[in-house]
This record gives sequence, C-alpha cells and structure tokens, in this order.
Amino acid sequence: MRAGVVGATGYGGAELLRILHTHPHIKVTSLYSSTKNGENITDHYPHLQANFPMKLEDINPTKMAQQTDIIFLAVPSGIASTLAPQLLEAGCTVIDLSGDFRLKESDEYENWYKKKAAPKAWLDQAVYCIPELNRQELKDTKFISNPGCYPTATLLGLAPLAKANLLKEDSIIIDAKSGVSGAGQTASFGTIYNELNENLKIYKVNEHQHIPEIEQMLQHWGQTSPITFHTHLVPMTRGIMATIYTSLNDTITEDRLYKLYEDFYENEPFVRLRDPGKFPATKEVSGSNYCDIGVTLDKRTGRVTIVSVIDNLMKGAAGQAIQNANILLGYEETAGLTYSPVYP
Repeated sequence: MRAGVVGATGYGGAELLRILHTHPHIKVTSLYSSTKNGENITDHYPHLQANFPMKLEDINPTKMAQQTDIIFLAVPSGIASTLAPQLLEAGCTVIDLSGDFRLKESDEYENWYKKKAAPKAWLDQAVYCIPELNRQELKDTKFISNPGCYPTATLLGLAPLAKANLLKEDSIIIDAKSGVSGAGQTASFGTIYNELNENLKIYKVNEHQHIPEIEQMLQHWGQTSPITFHTHLVPMTRGIMATIYTSLNDTITEDRLYKLYEDFYENEPFVRLRDPGKFPATKEVSGSNYCDIGVTLDKRTGRVTIVSVIDNLMKGAAGQAIQNANILLGYEETAGLTYSPVYP
C-alpha cells in the first residue's frame, strides 16, 4: 500500500516515517507540506537521510489521491478540518492525527479548541478509535480520527472499570504528566530550556482540550459526571504518565481488581499489565507502541489508583495511527510495530 504523510516535518510525522520504513505492507511514497514544498525531508531530519531521500510536495488532493492509497495527516489542529474532507472527496483513505474530528459536537470543539469546527457531516463520518476499546467500529470506513495522547493513556487505564460499571460518578481525578515533545516544535516561553530544566509545571488548568475527549468516551460507557483532569510538563523528551484516582460503586478486593484488568487485556498485544504491587515508568515504554498499566486498591480509603504510561509520540500518536491503519487495511494489527522500548 502506498502511503502519504502530510506534516512529515513535525515530530509525529517523523515517527510515522521511522515506523513505516520497516512496515511489511505499507510504503511511504509521498511527503506533503503546504509551507515547505520542494525542500528535502533530510534538511529537517538528517537522521532520515539513508531511508528517505525525498522532497516535500505541495498539497493537491486530486493528485494525492492518485499517488497514494492512504494518507496520514500529522498536522496541527485547525488544518485537518478543511483538508481531510477534500482528501476524502478525492477518494483518499485518511487517518487524522490532529484533534479536529475527535469531538462529535461542533460547539464542544469550538469551545475547547478555539477554532472553527469541521462540518457536522464529516464529524459524524470520522471513526474515533482506540483499537483495544472499539476496533470493531473500523469496518467499512475510510476515515479514522486518531485519539489524543492523554486520552489514550487515561481511557486505557479506566476502561476495565468503566465497562464493568464499577466507576463511582463524580470521583475521577487524573494527574497527568508529559514530556515536551507533546508540545510540538514551535518554541514558546513555557517550553524553552531555562523554563523546563529542573522544573515541573502545570498547564492548561481546567482548560485542556483533551478533557471533553475523555468525557465523551466515558459518557459512551455510561459515566455522566465531569472529570478532574490536570496536566504537567516534565523535563524529558518523550512519555506520558497518567495517575488516575477513582472510587468504586461496589466493594471489591485487590485480587478481583487485578483479575478484572488481567482478563480485559488478556489478548491485547500492546497493553501490558504489571504484577500486583508494581508500577510502570515512562522510560519502560519509550519508542514503543505499548501502554503499561499498574493498578492497586487503597484499603483505607477504598479508592483505586491506576498508573498508565505510554510514549506520547507512539501509542499516543504515530504508533496508534499505524495500528489503526493495520486493522483498517486488513493486516496483522502488530505489523511494523513490534519494537521493544528503547532503554535506558
């Protein structure tokens, strides 16, 4: 299958290239940019020079549909809302890594993203998919909305309890931390070295655009109360840790809690459950498509603590996009994704 990448000069786009270079069934044949047309991708990423001696092409949906079988949109939010419909109308299969089609209500998107939403018909057509939770919805579609990084870590952490109807309403608190690559390449005062080094910063308090994305899925599972969700930047390049606190609406033992997670993810190749009493660290998934989860019950308070870690550029972006593409195209779900984490 011929793949094209729009936004290949961003971190998510570069990860797509790294993964797809060794994919057994998908080959990158075209790279596109609206602002860097004619430039070599290796001018931006010299580390790709042996594998991608390619120039960036201008965006022309009709031509792109002729050149490719599938397009990955690794672009900032606000661009895909216009570009994706044009590509789909031209006949492309599209996987959008931005947030433009994750929320199904236009006013919700505009309220949280502060941008004009895509037409409602296209919001309805996009299939939002975390494979472990709703891969069956990828049948008969040509348009996937790839989930956000924080929601992926959070929802994989909460899903076994939510689907078992064990979550107590109005009790979910998520304390999430991310490496700086999640902020992209555009420099800002908050992401310069002097501000981040030896520092820990909270940001977008009560305003993070991933809040409604998490709540949308929880509502699908029957949870109607809003969540408390806060994010922090830590001085590392990759990784997300979501530490989740919640109360349950039923009495449960630690053994039953662990068995619930063990059974839920038993056949999932990219979710790894830690043994009781052990918890994952971000470096233990770095460079991989894994989500590692540890879970425990506090007998004093009755609250459950879930620790979920992913690489924000992999399971949180490019890796999950390729996992979704594999399902959509009928390939083995793990194709091109069996990387061991990079450690140390």
